Amino acid sequence: MKQLQDKLTEIVGRENVLLPADCRERKRMWETNQPFNAKALVRPANTKEVAAVMRLCHENRQCVVPYGGVTNLVQACATGAEDIVLSLEKMAQIEETDATAMTMTAQAGVTMRQAQEAADRNGMFFPVDIGARDACQVGGFVSTNAGGTKVIRYGMTRDSVLGLEVVLADGTVLTSMNRYVKNNSGFDLKQLFIGSEGVLGIITRVVFRLSVRSTTHNVALVACNSFEDIVQVLDRARNQIGEALSGFEVMWDSFYRKAIRPEGRQDNPFEARYPVYAIIESMGNNPSIDDDLFMNALESLLEDELIQDAVVAKSDRERESLWAIRGEVEWLVAEAQNFDVSLRSSDVAAYQKEIDKRISSEFPNAHVAFFGHLGDNNLHVSVLHDSKTLRDQRRVEQHVYESLLPFHGAISAEHGIGLEKREYLPVSRSAAEIALMKSLKATLDPRNILNPGKVLGDLA
Repeated sequence: MKQLQDKLTEIVGRENVLLPADCRERKRMWETNQPFNAKALVRPANTKEVAAVMRLCHENRQCVVPYGGVTNLVQACATGAEDIVLSLEKMAQIEETDATAMTMTAQAGVTMRQAQEAADRNGMFFPVDIGARDACQVGGFVSTNAGGTKVIRYGMTRDSVLGLEVVLADGTVLTSMNRYVKNNSGFDLKQLFIGSEGVLGIITRVVFRLSVRSTTHNVALVACNSFEDIVQVLDRARNQIGEALSGFEVMWDSFYRKAIRPEGRQDNPFEARYPVYAIIESMGNNPSIDDDLFMNALESLLEDELIQDAVVAKSDRERESLWAIRGEVEWLVAEAQNFDVSLRSSDVAAYQKEIDKRISSEFPNAHVAFFGHLGDNNLHVSVLHDSKTLRDQRRVEQHVYESLLPFHGAISAEHGIGLEKREYLPVSRSAAEIALMKSLKATLDPRNILNPGKVLGDLA
């Protein structure tokens, strides 16, 4: 290790090679309790240094785990005592914001919040938004193809990426910094790395496609008597609000009551309790009609008794207050087993019923909370139970994932695979698909040094 450490120091400087005693004191992000355990943490300042570090590690068959904000929930950044951690925290510059082309070029260490604020300062809108916006970094949320609360309108992260710069396992720098919406010049290589969780290459720079900043913003929290009513509310909102509909977040009472007082920290704006709630958000650029469309949609839903009550935000502060209820997830992250799946909205009720039945039969005292981005078919499931044994945790995983099989659902909607879900990848991917993924990994990283074991497990 001493020889490798000396060579790493030559590349990035002594202050940027942190040894285990220094690394263990680094804050564990987002209360995931993921331990930091590695030979060293290396902090390159630019792509040239990243490439040099990877060439050295490739030559020495040294495993490397890329590190961003570490806000993932699937152990995609889990480390071992023999790993080198490559943190891109010092590569945190927004290199360019082009208001004419509506693009942003950012280094991998820029946080989502910084990107959002830079776009806003320049009169544009950064379309990706997740709860961990203050900590998650560009390289991380692109490499996991993050989703979030505005997918219904703007799509996943990959829909906002025009170009990438990536360093491969052997130190090769692949520069594909495309700036154009239209570019069919051969293979679109960036798609290989978006969502690949750092197993194929290390993202160092990104060109984002920005959007027009909205001039209207409406948010309402509505309460319903059944999930069937919620589905109709979503259909009506799409038709009546139109393209301005940017968010549709559903919270079942199993989640809602944990977020509001007295169990949670948020205020409940309703006097009564209901089985299910939704946050409806619209963002548009037609002040003369957007507000009326939003209010007319709510009024018609109330008249038809599809919603039982509604609270409409009248200010930025009130909008933040309503969204804070949906964002109250730290108690889940810290204490529960957390899952995110995708399936058709029409199958959600049956899937929930099956999970409740299976988990309650084996863990009678368990609490199963449901919430999610129903507008894009994403359901989050969080299971709190007293047992912390590995066997019982595996049993909960089996119940959640095996219940997806009849519905042909996806085991990961937006969190990725990491270590936690790799055993269940065949639930959502065919043997031929997994074989091709392994072939790509073997081609781009023949020595299996980049984030080894994640997503695909054993490559044999």
